[in-house]
Amino acid sequence: MKLARVNFTIALLGVWLATCAAAAPTAACKSVLDHSFPGLLTGKPQSLCDYAGKVVLVVNTASQCGYTPQYEGLEALYKRFQKRGLVVIGFPSNDFGGQEPGSNQEVAQFCQLNYGVSFPMFEKTVVSGPLANPLYAALARRGGGAPHWNFHKYLIDRSGNRVLGFDSGTSPTDAGLVREIERLLVEQSASATP
Repeated sequence: MKLARVNFTIALLGVWLATCAAAAPTAACKSVLDHSFPGLLTGKPQSLCDYAGKVVLVVNTASQCGYTPQYEGLEALYKRFQKRGLVVIGFPSNDFGGQEPGSNQEVAQFCQLNYGVSFPMFEKTVVSGPLANPLYAALARRGGGAPHWNFHKYLIDRSGNRVLGFDSGTSPTDAGLVREIERLLVEQSASATP
């Protein structure tokens, strides 16, 4: 009887430890990034907490928009600043003008074939209005409002708490946007150094 109780206690302890270990990344990510979404290529949920500690540029994208060539600039930004801690993440959306009508697979093929996109992309989602996904609802509250069109940008600091919004007309090469990215990369890298 004692052995059964000990085994039961050990089993409960194992479950508790596993639960704590699984919850640890989320607990360390109490920020606007504390959400998961299916990856565009895999369809498997991916936690945005994987990007905790990085400067994150979130962009709602569309394949048939006048701003679609911004994919090129977004990819260039990602490659330029990735090693310093920037990640660009894209959320295709059909919210504005029906300009992203394709399937997730078609979106992935379009991005890869036309712009060589290597930054993380997630499945199509709603980014505005009452049905906006929870990330975009939080970004709208913290970053000056919801997107009004495709290629709206939100820049999130390394803590995941400060959010700056940039409208669709702000090119990825815009001096003001690049300056803010560089400031956040340097500012928080320096504060993390003892």
